[in-house]
Amino acid sequence: MLLTISTNHEPATDLGYLLHKHPDRHQTFDLSFGRAHVFYPEADTDRCSACLLLDVDPVGLVRGKGNWKDGLLDQYVNDRPYVASSLMSVAISQVFGSALAGRSRERAELVETPIPLTARIDVLPVRGGEDLLHRVFDPLGYSVSATQHPLDEKFEDWGESPYYSVELEQATTVAQLLQHLYVLIPVFDQRKHYYVGPDEVEKLLAKGESWLADHPERGLITRRYLKKRQSLVRQALARLVEEDVSNADEDQEVDDLAAPEEKQRELSLHEQRLGAVLAAIRASGAKRVVDLGCGEGKLLRELLADHQFTEILGMDVSVRSLEIAHRRLKLDRLPDMQRQRITLMHGALTYRDERLANFDAAAVVEVIEHLDPPRLIAFERVVFEHARPRTVVLTTPNREYNVMWESLPAGKVRHSDHRFEWTREEFQSWANRIAERFNYIVRFLPVGPEEAEVGAPSQMGMFEAE
Repeated sequence: MLLTISTNHEPATDLGYLLHKHPDRHQTFDLSFGRAHVFYPEADTDRCSACLLLDVDPVGLVRGKGNWKDGLLDQYVNDRPYVASSLMSVAISQVFGSALAGRSRERAELVETPIPLTARIDVLPVRGGEDLLHRVFDPLGYSVSATQHPLDEKFEDWGESPYYSVELEQATTVAQLLQHLYVLIPVFDQRKHYYVGPDEVEKLLAKGESWLADHPERGLITRRYLKKRQSLVRQALARLVEEDVSNADEDQEVDDLAAPEEKQRELSLHEQRLGAVLAAIRASGAKRVVDLGCGEGKLLRELLADHQFTEILGMDVSVRSLEIAHRRLKLDRLPDMQRQRITLMHGALTYRDERLANFDAAAVVEVIEHLDPPRLIAFERVVFEHARPRTVVLTTPNREYNVMWESLPAGKVRHSDHRFEWTREEFQSWANRIAERFNYIVRFLPVGPEEAEVGAPSQMGMFEAE
């Protein structure tokens, strides 16, 4: 398989200093599964290209720690010598190790400077189709072009293969490009030639530190990189977002990578919940919105993308969550007009705060169940009496639905920090009492797939001031 990295940065031959490989030399490196060759098909001041070519020895690969489950023949007859896989990631790490780490003595000032780069991979097995390429690379800022190859050009009726020639373009640093490729090539392939253990979590976090936590497909990437070993996946995701995901069933993202003809992409419960809350706030006509208990800013991101909302406030009791939200929303890099629309603030929902007054709408998404029951009275007065937004959209888990998760022990709540979880009747009784006391009208909506006996996984109350 072949990886080609090109640039038209001037002088383009600076690429040799960044990769630590001289353009005038052909270099060969011995690896446990074969050899890697580095050469430059072009090296001019206006354009330079470096190639990493892997020459995989199938017999040498079998002598290693390969895990071939399809029989003896598959050990020797397979696509491993011809496609970009975890073998390419290992080669990047060993051959371009200094570049991957972002080091260059000769061009230290250029290491952190984005330059125009093009990476071409021949060929990449993409288990999930071209749509997956865009879902993974587009959020990272790449322009993606892909050419799918047939299984056999002589037998068109055999159909298309999962193999693509992929070209990525972006102004970025060499280190960032190599980190993306190191992590994502095995994600598309969904196979690794070595055992996946706890050390793989460390590799993933080290190479994904600057970008993975913000990626909309971080769950998908993490699961595939770690070969769906759930204990490792939970550990990696928890460290990425610094939150407890030990009961991830409630918000677990759907592994939606089956072929398009088999199924369409399903929305996770979390996505459905945010969509329902956003739709309710939109329908209220609100322009000034406060997200109470905003956490890491997932709803704030959706609100910021909608120009109906002219002023957005996110409040949370956790300073760390606010720091993550600030980073995820890229507030330091927003244009001035966008930046002026949004504010983050530290505060608690059980203390009166004048800054919460005069908003058109408030979102309280999966928050109240984290409050001790005696503190609910304070919350009620803070939100419905003192802040008193015209619309309050509030969601909380439906305890009756918990029986639908086989992995959740009977009688247990969905998250270790939940102080309680209400049935539909309990929630409606509480909400009706609040509405009557503070002169609101409330209506109830399910969130997520409904079951006849137990309802939906989440329940939403939409309060409108009389």
